[in-house]
Amino acid sequence: MQRTIRRPAALRGELAVPADKSLSHRAAILNAIARGSARVDNFLPGADCLSTLACLRALGVDVEIIGDRGARGLSLAVSGRERLAEPASVLDAGNSGTTTRLLTGLIAGQAIFAVLTGDDSLRTRPMARVAQPLRLMGARIWGRAGGTLAPLAIQGGGLHGIAYDLPVASAQVKSALLLAGVQAEGETRLTEPARSRDHTERLLAAMGVPLTREGTTVRVTGPARLEARDVVVPGDISSAAFWLVAAAVHPRAEVTLRGVGCNPTRAGVVEALRAMGADVVLEKERDEAGEPVADITARSSSLHGVELGGDLIPRLIDEVPVLAVAAAFATGRTVVRDAAELRVKESDRIASLAAELRRFGVAIEERPDGFVVEGGRSPRGAACHSHGDHRLAMALAIAGALADGETLVEGAEAVGVSYPGFWEDLKRLGRG
Repeated sequence: MQRTIRRPAALRGELAVPADKSLSHRAAILNAIARGSARVDNFLPGADCLSTLACLRALGVDVEIIGDRGARGLSLAVSGRERLAEPASVLDAGNSGTTTRLLTGLIAGQAIFAVLTGDDSLRTRPMARVAQPLRLMGARIWGRAGGTLAPLAIQGGGLHGIAYDLPVASAQVKSALLLAGVQAEGETRLTEPARSRDHTERLLAAMGVPLTREGTTVRVTGPARLEARDVVVPGDISSAAFWLVAAAVHPRAEVTLRGVGCNPTRAGVVEALRAMGADVVLEKERDEAGEPVADITARSSSLHGVELGGDLIPRLIDEVPVLAVAAAFATGRTVVRDAAELRVKESDRIASLAAELRRFGVAIEERPDGFVVEGGRSPRGAACHSHGDHRLAMALAIAGALADGETLVEGAEAVGVSYPGFWEDLKRLGRG
């Protein structure tokens, strides 16, 4: 599918962005093995999260849709079961790495056999980072390329806790090991090189699991009993980031985003934009189900280049593509480093991003762990391609909404993975 974009005269209005993708996955998965039933409101109806629901149902979990607001969210009733059913067929995670990695940890703790696979893109993404530590816990996992690629065949059960240092800061890997750890015998201690998003830890604590966190180390002792917990999923700051950048760059803009999750392990994009000179304000800050939430307003600003790296990167890894767009319109040089993880997302986001932004006339130098953008030019509209990557599709659309002339985005349907209503919201803000 193609979409054509031109810069609107102004960007103004209020939006409720889609539900947080990471928390939607976790609210369903953790309640699936909890005691009792829970209601999950504002569950993201994107393709990745729907893949998680389909897999949970195949594992015998009773998941019922009790309310449907279309692209604005689902209401679910999830009835947990401490023992999952062995699936009769292969579990299909679609394009969702989160589904694959978290369910690998979940299934590893159950005395069942299951096979997990996905689409062509997912079957190229690295799974050794999850499979290897789970094998150390006693799980039996097989897969392509020496057990490093999906499809993964998992024989679960009989796990024991381990002490493990994660080689990279990864919320997906940490969450998979915590899901295994709450079902294993003894203590599981996980240490990251930098702190990654902590939705799993917060939700486990809310469900009555005694875990401890100190710095970048989290400990949990199993087997632990989870109590079902109702969850209202806040807006996804990764989705909000596209509008924050658009409003900060556009010369006539003021955009307010209601009810956005502002977990400090996720909100690095706000810190980065403020460092670039963006007028970004958090209002009505509050706490919902253990997660910080706020309304966020961004206004037209004069941006300048910055250097982004180190511990900040895990807190904004999904927002790097749209931050590169901000850098293209800023004055001076922006350097992104320590982001090699982008190489193994839905696409090689470093290579794909650099190739597509060059079509706009952006001076971007690709590096092994990031890139350098020389800002200050006037990007012009271009014909570009999403590479089947939802975040790249939206970043390119924002570039088109800020550049001179017309932009054509091929593969525009990719936005449905995390933001089914993206194109409608872009039109709404453009109408002011």
